Amino acid sequence: MLTWKEVIKFTTKGNPTPDKRVEKTEAEWKEILSSEQFRITRLKGTERPNSGALCSIYDEGQYNCICCNTPLFNSTIKFDSNSGWPSFTQPIKENAIKYHKDISFGMVRVEVMCNTCDGHLGHIFPDGPEPSGLRYCINSESMQLEKGNL
Repeated sequence: MLTWKEVIKFTTKGNPTPDKRVEKTEAEWKEILSSEQFRITRLKGTERPNSGALCSIYDEGQYNCICCNTPLFNSTIKFDSNSGWPSFTQPIKENAIKYHKDISFGMVRVEVMCNTCDGHLGHIFPDGPEPSGLRYCINSESMQLEKGNL
């Protein structure tokens, strides 16, 4: 189980190696993503709180990257954080997520990205439920729910 200490270590010492890599040109990403998906995943945008389709869905399944279909999170670790974005306590695999120190907007945060394609997903915070204490705060537009696949 990942902890905040390990997340911070990834931001300073390097991320886990992904199982595979997917790389496309900006034009190729624009062909397969909606304009909002492109804005969020490739340009590091954020959707408005409580606007995402996956905020209040708790169906069984796995949440995959909208860009490359890599499994990111399992529905069993999704929780209602009242933050306005889908929230999770752990990735589906340690090497599914890439961590990057984000100092934009005058804040210090940890950005989370798909480790396969570098798609921006959201941010992680150390204020989640036990036992990990982690809250992965993820944009709905950066994921798709594959129902029933656990």
